[in-house]
Amino acid sequence: MLSHLNINNFAIASHLDIELHRGMTVITGETGAGKSIMLGALGLALGDRADASIVKHGADRADIHATFDISDIPEAQQWLASRELNAGHECLLRRVITKEGRSRGFINGSPATLSDLKTLGNMLIDIHSQHAHQSLLKKEQQRRLLDEYANTQGLADDIKTTVTDYNQLAQRLATLESNHSEQTARAQLLSYQVEELDQLALEVGELEKLETEQKQRANAEAILESCHHALALCQEGELNVNNILSQAIRSLATIPAKTKGLSEAEQLLSSALIQAEEASHEISAHIDSFEVDPERLLYVEQRLNQVFEIARKHRVDASQLSELHQQLQTELSAIAGSDEEIDNLHRQTNELRLEYQQLAAKLSKKRRSAAQKLEKQVEAQLQTLAMSNCRFTIALAARESQQPHQHGLEDIHFLISTNPGQPAQALSRTASGGELSRISLAIQVVTAQTSAIPTMVFDEVDVGVGGATAEVVGNLLQQLGEKGQVLCVTHQPQVASKGHQHLYVSKQSNKKAVSTQLQQLTAEQKVEEIARMLGGIDISKQSRAHAKQMLAVH
Repeated sequence: MLSHLNINNFAIASHLDIELHRGMTVITGETGAGKSIMLGALGLALGDRADASIVKHGADRADIHATFDISDIPEAQQWLASRELNAGHECLLRRVITKEGRSRGFINGSPATLSDLKTLGNMLIDIHSQHAHQSLLKKEQQRRLLDEYANTQGLADDIKTTVTDYNQLAQRLATLESNHSEQTARAQLLSYQVEELDQLALEVGELEKLETEQKQRANAEAILESCHHALALCQEGELNVNNILSQAIRSLATIPAKTKGLSEAEQLLSSALIQAEEASHEISAHIDSFEVDPERLLYVEQRLNQVFEIARKHRVDASQLSELHQQLQTELSAIAGSDEEIDNLHRQTNELRLEYQQLAAKLSKKRRSAAQKLEKQVEAQLQTLAMSNCRFTIALAARESQQPHQHGLEDIHFLISTNPGQPAQALSRTASGGELSRISLAIQVVTAQTSAIPTMVFDEVDVGVGGATAEVVGNLLQQLGEKGQVLCVTHQPQVASKGHQHLYVSKQSNKKAVSTQLQQLTAEQKVEEIARMLGGIDISKQSRAHAKQMLAVH
């Protein structure tokens, strides 16, 4: 419930600090005193739009704080917790509007958007006025009222979860199916390309070996000739490398008392002779093992041509063919997997659609039963509100689309007929401001026990009524207040006398400025205010006596 409202520099109010309690709180005052200021400020805290004109003249900004006790509002607690804004069982909404027109919102001290303020505000308070934007005119509010009355919130939540899951899977399925024809053509191409690369069967490192072998076999005669010549220089004739090195070594060996340099030279020549002999062995072995094989050369060249031809076809370097092969195989597997995913998604969406239909059918049955009861109870209340000719109907209109919908199989419409023989029409098209307020009041009285919103605000719901009807309105508001919290702006003494708490709004003025004041009335002050409402400025003994009688009955 709303426990505290602090208003600074809003309209003509410099500072208003209001403590509020459970029960019915009435707000009265002279016309033009500023009774709407409190509700206007509260609306801003709940996310209404604002401009610089609402800032009190001469002030830098308007600042509004609304504190709520949310201990009995689990939906609000969960919403705050999901956004890490939880502050126990208390929730503080704040709105700041500067004289330049800039606006900022806060929830429990953290910056918040107007959308967040409105979303949270809808869980905390329900404001009823004569204006077209009041919640009863909204389709979603009508649905919520019926579902709460029918005690189907758990079932409605299950449907919403099922539809959310269904929509996510259906969207994925639609995306896959829209690309399916393209993917089929792509899969055919990939299958051909992968098969071609499978047949090529290029091994790791094979390309480098083939290129080396091709160069050797293509130049076989020249290579053999060079090898024989090198081997002859090393071994054949008297002046071969080995003999020359041996003679040089023997010459140095005969020198007595060799210097260090000559000894090192002798060692180097010995090492060179060993390496020359090893080189001769390697050259000889190569000559013995080397074969001039034209058929092998032809195979190597054909194999290389095949590799380079496929590489050109794919517009990649031949060294990248193995990597390309792996990529194409992966893509082909993914496409094959998408076909399997499509089959699975069809199965899952069909299962969810069936689950939705079963849940939605249960919800529709409960709604129809609850609608009949609610119609009768609301009409009974309207009888007491001087609307005996009024017929209240709840229409459950089947949706045109067969697609699963998060709110079930039908739209909920509250219809009213205010005159005999007149067809039932939407509230917004038929009911006047005063009628709409009384219809709303009747519905709220009936649904109060199931409503999740503990605070209701009624702004001049008694417009157009008086006498006995006004007293009935007061009694109904009092009934609501006993089950939660009701704030009521009224001009009717019959309504004001029913309040558990009475706030009086007055306007103070001097030569420099005008300001609004708010006062919580004592028992004696209540008598004076009710008497004023009954008899005007000049309060008579009869007015006071009548006021006391009305309050005594209360």
